[in-house]
Amino acid sequence: MKVTDTIKLLKSDDSRRLMASLYGEEGIEKNIKRYEELLVSFEKKFPQDEDVLLFSAPGRTEISGNHTDHNHGKVLAGSINLDCVGVAAKNGTRTVTIISETYNQNFTIDLDDLRPSEKKAGTIDLTKGLFKGFLEAGHEIGGFDAYITTNVISAAGVSSSASYEMLLCSMINTFFNQGRLTAVDYAHIGKYSENVYWDKSSGLLDQMACAVGGLITIDFKNPSEPKVEKIDFDFASRNHSLIIVNTGKGHADLSEDYSLVPLEMKKVAEFFGKEVCAEITEEQVLLNLNEVREFAGDRSVLRALHFFEENKRVEAEVAALKEGRFEDFLHNITASGNSSWKWLQNCFTNSSYQEQGITVALALTELYLGEKKAGACRIHGGGFAGVIMTMIPNELADEYIAYMEKAMGEGNAYRMSIRPYGAICFQEILKQ
Repeated sequence: MKVTDTIKLLKSDDSRRLMASLYGEEGIEKNIKRYEELLVSFEKKFPQDEDVLLFSAPGRTEISGNHTDHNHGKVLAGSINLDCVGVAAKNGTRTVTIISETYNQNFTIDLDDLRPSEKKAGTIDLTKGLFKGFLEAGHEIGGFDAYITTNVISAAGVSSSASYEMLLCSMINTFFNQGRLTAVDYAHIGKYSENVYWDKSSGLLDQMACAVGGLITIDFKNPSEPKVEKIDFDFASRNHSLIIVNTGKGHADLSEDYSLVPLEMKKVAEFFGKEVCAEITEEQVLLNLNEVREFAGDRSVLRALHFFEENKRVEAEVAALKEGRFEDFLHNITASGNSSWKWLQNCFTNSSYQEQGITVALALTELYLGEKKAGACRIHGGGFAGVIMTMIPNELADEYIAYMEKAMGEGNAYRMSIRPYGAICFQEILKQ
């Protein structure tokens, strides 16, 4: 389909209905314009490409299950109404050209040379890792051109990287693999890219939540085939808003902080001759506490205890949502946040302990919620810097946003919604 025809398609009733499900009724016109502008920009850069497709992949919110996926635990997460959007077309070559409007990037990758750079960092290495991941898994790749924009907050715990990864996976799957790959396949390819081409010890949570879509619970006990269950629940139906507050990115390099969390948990498992905490029990750790502390260290033990208790909280939260016990759900959100703060210890980095945007935002939010006697809050995502999450009654949402933006800066509080779709080809969804 040509660009002009695709623009006409965007204004169809079916397209507007899809836009409403992705962005809410209030976001229809804004995003139709966003897609139109992206199509026009693509045509200017790649006038030779005629058969274009539109793609979208969301960021994600982590409701609970903080730092459990990498040790094969349980999570509750959802795709959000912020997304990475791309226009793409096959080009019949062995090269891929990607233009990122948001980050002012323009690069070309030779598919016959997918070696990472010595630094193993940045978008180009991540993209090469995705193509290599497809090949390693026995799938096809090929050349295409893509023009991309995103409003997923960068370096803020809502998975801007995974959103980009899943967008590219959707393109490669649609263009060269007849749509055969599943969301789980996407997630493993994204994880491979981060693990091998970034040397980042990430799990599957971010990629799964971005790829699958909706509110989901995932059990990673068998990471090659994680169990995914969609939860039919609408926070708006309980008169609550989900708000993300961006506290600002820390200046320190946080790679080591992130990597130490899974490694320290695994050190506890190693004491028992196992690889990950999902293979041992909390009772085993407590019965051998002194020996485990000596072997793995105290912070490792605390992080492992967080893992066990967080898994229980995910189960309790899923049950509460299914049974309509919303206050119990909120109680467990608060408990999850307290565990991350005290046991997991990922609210700030010890290498820059005077920089504590996360903990300041949590403290301010706890003061506010305590006064109002409502809502819940917790750290969001990997931690050490970035964002917090707050569940708050709708009638307090605007007041809370103004309250937090006064401290954190205007435009740093976002009212989110859970969208039902993960990484998609826009036209393919319209055909369904």
